[in-house]
Amino acid sequence: MLAGLLIDLDHLLADPIYDAERCSIGFHPLHTALPIAIYVMLLFHPKTRVVGIGLCLHILLDGFDCML
Repeated sequence: MLAGLLIDLDHLLADPIYDAERCSIGFHPLHTALPIAIYVMLLFHPKTRVVGIGLCLHILLDGFDCML
């Protein structure tokens, strides 16, 4: 589940690294549609399910952050 935090490494590619007004979804490379689809597919295989849960929870929390 901690792997869900590793996808935030793509924030290091942004300038500035942190912007409180920026939505991560769709902006950072690991927060775009194709990687998110892969994270969802990880949920369906028993060996990758826990990693998929962590990644999907991370994306959901970033999505809630974008709404606020």
